[in-house]
Formats: sequence, C-alpha cells, structure tokens
Amino acid sequence: MADDADDAQTQIDLHIAAAIKLRKQYAGVSNEFCEECEEPIPETRRKLLPGITLCVECAELSEKLSRLNQLQI
Repeated sequence: MADDADDAQTQIDLHIAAAIKLRKQYAGVSNEFCEECEEPIPETRRKLLPGITLCVECAELSEKLSRLNQLQI
C-alpha cells in the first residue's frame, strides 16, 4: 500500500523524467570558439557535445541566468 511519501516520490520521478526529455539536445557541428566570449572551446568538449556553441564558463552563466529568470516569473 502506497503512502504519501511514495506518492510524492512518484511525482518527483515523473517530473524528472519529463525534464530530461525536454532538455536541449545538441546536434551538428560544434563551434571552435564560444559565441559569447570568443574563447576557444576545448576539442574534448566539442566532441562530447556535438553542436556546442558556448564554453563551459559561458554555458554555466547562461544556465544560472535562465534559472534566475524562471524563479522571477
């Protein structure tokens, strides 16, 4: 018999699965240089994430700003 904690965990799992499906998928040829700061993007990153356009630092900043914007809505 499921209790409230089990029901809550099921809902969390469903939300996580939906978020994973909706996350941005990279495809195509990666940029050699970041489109924000113009610093070189390491070859390993370009190979692991086809279609990448941002360096690690700019990608992290972009994600943080996106989260902040979502909180303000």
